[in-house]
Amino acid sequence: MRITPRKARLVVEHIRGRSVPEARTVLAFTERAAAREIEKLLKSAVANAEANHNLIGDDLVVKTAFVDEGPMIKRWRARARGRAAQIRKRTCHITLALVPATTATVTRAPEEAPAEEKPKRAPRKKAAPKAKPAGEAKAEEKPKAEAKPAAKKPAAKKPAARKRAPAKKKTEEKES
Repeated sequence: MRITPRKARLVVEHIRGRSVPEARTVLAFTERAAAREIEKLLKSAVANAEANHNLIGDDLVVKTAFVDEGPMIKRWRARARGRAAQIRKRTCHITLALVPATTATVTRAPEEAPAEEKPKRAPRKKAAPKAKPAGEAKAEEKPKAEAKPAAKKPAAKKPAARKRAPAKKKTEEKES
């Protein structure tokens, strides 16, 4: 839609989580220009749900509603001293997801379930500890008290900065 995403998000936040009749009422009384466009989109989404999924429009709820940026139309405007300023005409993609309400007044006829469903996968079991080679087993048998901790090496000191010798004064000696 030819609306900036920022302005459309302000309107979409008002209808998120509401039932369709309530969302239509909110959009009807919202004075922003984006509300008219979002109202058309909501009407279209309800019509799709009724036609394609045999749902009843008034029993739907706006589950998710979000606005993403779309392509930007770029134009130029003349400015002083032969310069040009860019005009960005922003567009947005609006997504509405409708779901049946948990307390629907009328439900549609149930569809036939598939004959066999795949059983859900059982939770994973923890893997058994791996067998260790004989050499590693002996090393672990030693008590931890006998093992000597690694001695810390003192940090290497940086060499002292060299001092410059004072500059010698040049004296001019005249030889006669």
